[in-house]
Amino acid sequence: MEEQEAAPGSPDAMEGEAAAEGVTEEEAAAEGVTEEEAAAEGVTEEEAAAEYSWPKLRFDFPPRRVYHFAHQFRSPCSSTPAASADNFLKGVKWSPDGSSFLTSSDDNSLRLFYLPEDAYSTAGEQTAETAVGGEDSYGANIQVNEGEPVYDFCWYPYMSVSDPATCVFASTSRDHPIHLWDATTGELRCTYRAYDAMDEITAALSISFNSTGAKLFAGYNKAIRVFDVHRPGRDFEQYSLLKGGEGPTGIISSISVSPHNGMLAVGSYSQTTAVYAESNMEPLYVLHGQLGGVTQVLFSKDGNYLYTGGRKDPYILCWDIRNTVDIVYKLYRSSDTTNQRIHFDIEPCGKHLGTGGQVHSSCFHLLVG
Repeated sequence: MEEQEAAPGSPDAMEGEAAAEGVTEEEAAAEGVTEEEAAAEGVTEEEAAAEYSWPKLRFDFPPRRVYHFAHQFRSPCSSTPAASADNFLKGVKWSPDGSSFLTSSDDNSLRLFYLPEDAYSTAGEQTAETAVGGEDSYGANIQVNEGEPVYDFCWYPYMSVSDPATCVFASTSRDHPIHLWDATTGELRCTYRAYDAMDEITAALSISFNSTGAKLFAGYNKAIRVFDVHRPGRDFEQYSLLKGGEGPTGIISSISVSPHNGMLAVGSYSQTTAVYAESNMEPLYVLHGQLGGVTQVLFSKDGNYLYTGGRKDPYILCWDIRNTVDIVYKLYRSSDTTNQRIHFDIEPCGKHLGTGGQVHSSCFHLLVG
C-alpha cells in the first residue's frame, strides 16, 4: 500500500498553515477577547478560566440512558458474517475533545460515533430514558475493518473536530502494522511497520501516543518500539525491557504516558508494571503486587499517581509515583473469575475513576494531590 503523507500536524505546523493563509495575529484574536481587552475590563486569567467548568458528576440519583446502540453491532459484517450474531464489544474510548467515541468489537471492526449537535444542550431537558431493545439511537458515522482481531487503539491526544488535520486515531491488529486512520473520512492515513529478525511484519500488542503527540509507543514481547508520528514507514527506535533482569518478562499489554513528568508506564502479562523515562527509556521503578497479568496501566490527570489492573484480579492498585515503596490503596471491582480484560478510566476532572465489572460498573472518588 502506498504511504500517504498525513500524520497530524504539530502546533507549530498549524501556526505555519495559518500564516500561509494570510491570517494575521490580529485577525485570529478577533474571534475572542484579546489580552488588552481583558486587561481593560479587569478580567484576570484565572477569572477567564473560571467561566468554563466541566460538568459536575451527580451521585444522588442513578444515571439516565440517553443513547442506545446494539443492532448495528449484530448486523452482518463482510469479513465475518457468520460471527455477527455473537459479536460483542471489546472497548470504547472517548475522543480528547469529547465530540465522539470509538468502539472496538469482536468482528474486527472499529466504529466511530459523533455526538449529535444538540447532545449537550438537550441533555438536561430530556427526561425519558432510551429503551433497551429498541432501535439504535443513530448509526456509526465511520466503520473501518481491520481484517484481524484488534489488539489496541488510541486517539491522537490533540484531536479536535474543529481541526481536521488532528482528527486521527491509531490501531493495531494481528499480523498487521500500526494503522493511522482519518476520523473524518475513515481512510487510512499511513502505517508504522515493525519487523522481526526474519524481516517479517510483527504486530504491536499495545500502543499509545506520548503527551505531545509527536511519538507513538508500541509494546511487543519484552520490547518497546518508538515511531516518529511524522515519519511513517519502518523507521523506529527499539528498546529492550530486560535491562538488569528486572523489567517486564512477557508481552507488553498496556502503555500509559504521564501527562506532566516525562514518565512512561508499561504493564505486562508477567504481573509486572515498570516505569521508564520517556526521553531515553531509562528504567525508574518496577512495581509488583498484581495477582494476575497486568491488563491496564493509567496515570492520574496530575501525573502523581499510577493505577494498574490485572486479569482475574479483583483490585485496581494505586501507586504514588513519588514514593513507590508500597501501594497507596486498592479499589475493588468484580473481576476475579473472568479472563476478560475489564477497562477503567478517569474522568476529565481527575477526581473519579470508573470501571466495569462482571456484575456491575463502579465509580470511585480518587485521592488527588
